[in-house]
Amino acid sequence: MYLKKLWIILFFSFLISSCSSLPETSEPEENYYLQEIQHLHLEDSLQNLPEQAETRAIWIPVMVYEHWMSGNSVSAFRENVRNAFRNCADFGLNTIFLHVRAYCDAYYHSSLFPPGAYLDGSYDPLEIMLEEAHALHLAVHAWVNPLRAQTVQNVSALDETYLLRQWHDDPEKNGTYLVSCDGRYYLNPAYPEVRQLVADGIAEIIRNYPVDGIHIDDYFYPTTDPDFDSQAFSESQASDLADWRRNNCNELIKLMYQTVKENNPEIPFSISPQGNFSLNYHELYADVKLWVSEPGYCDIIIPQIYYGFQNDTCPFAETAELWAETVTVPELVIGLGAYKTGFSDKWAGSGESEFLNDSTVISRELEFASGLENISGIALYSYSSLFEPEQSVSALVHEEKQHIAEIFQKNSAPAESGAES
Repeated sequence: MYLKKLWIILFFSFLISSCSSLPETSEPEENYYLQEIQHLHLEDSLQNLPEQAETRAIWIPVMVYEHWMSGNSVSAFRENVRNAFRNCADFGLNTIFLHVRAYCDAYYHSSLFPPGAYLDGSYDPLEIMLEEAHALHLAVHAWVNPLRAQTVQNVSALDETYLLRQWHDDPEKNGTYLVSCDGRYYLNPAYPEVRQLVADGIAEIIRNYPVDGIHIDDYFYPTTDPDFDSQAFSESQASDLADWRRNNCNELIKLMYQTVKENNPEIPFSISPQGNFSLNYHELYADVKLWVSEPGYCDIIIPQIYYGFQNDTCPFAETAELWAETVTVPELVIGLGAYKTGFSDKWAGSGESEFLNDSTVISRELEFASGLENISGIALYSYSSLFEPEQSVSALVHEEKQHIAEIFQKNSAPAESGAES
């Protein structure tokens, strides 16, 4: 079908060119045809994904790639990916948030960002992962960290063709556009050029790969220290540092959203902030309440409600209800902290031991969330926690996985029986 569509496009392009010239464009003709092919590829991949009544997602973070990629041939990498995605599909998941840019690096072919640390350059991992995921009818949302970059040492060793290296070498940009915090560089969203680089990176992914969404998480400002961006704040002549930083994040988010819609209005842009509204607003300078109450910021919000029912500060039930009441514009998907199963919850106060010996916390949270209005699904963090757990907690995780799978099956049963009839 794919080749048939391609020949149809080429045939009609020939007929059109025989009667009149193609519209003027600054791009070579071969790029025109390449874009048509990529559009078909995207169209086909989306059409092959079945519609889902609810989102059942999982995050696959960059740390997993060390095992999948390091020292492995392309065939071994593909097999690792296939097995992992089969685990996800068999478990009842339908969506993957796949880390493609964690530290201003790229696990795909990029002209803007350097290759990720685990890559050897002999293949394109995102291309392979998309092929394997779509073959199993799994949607893939490309997960990027907009502002977090590599270590100071790594950036100083980058090729000079990368903008990050150029900013590092420029005494006017090093410390302003690119700021060191605890040995790692972060991009400063106060500058339009910085925000544009982030947006261009998103456009590059959408134009070159049939991703089913763009996703970012909670890495906004890395510190409340006023020295982080003192020069930019002074030059702005703003009066309130916190409000100014929040506005910088707002401008970044709006630009990212616009970039997604300009390049493919059919795919969603999602954000996964902290589950604590106060923390987002006052420490990360993320005005999440604005983003979920006005259009133009995101299509899906996925708060990381990684708390137990007994958490002293943010008990799960009350926090999930607050999000359900607050979110009015985007879809709401609840992020669940499966990685805590079997471990002490250090900051939970009197609920510190809740996850330690109880194999039902996450499954009970899933059931609670499913009963709320305005909920479109859940997302689990993370893949390795559920499918490659530490030996000390593997038995408890296995029990919890069974509970979750049973809930997925129960919730899917009506739709499946209806489909069969």
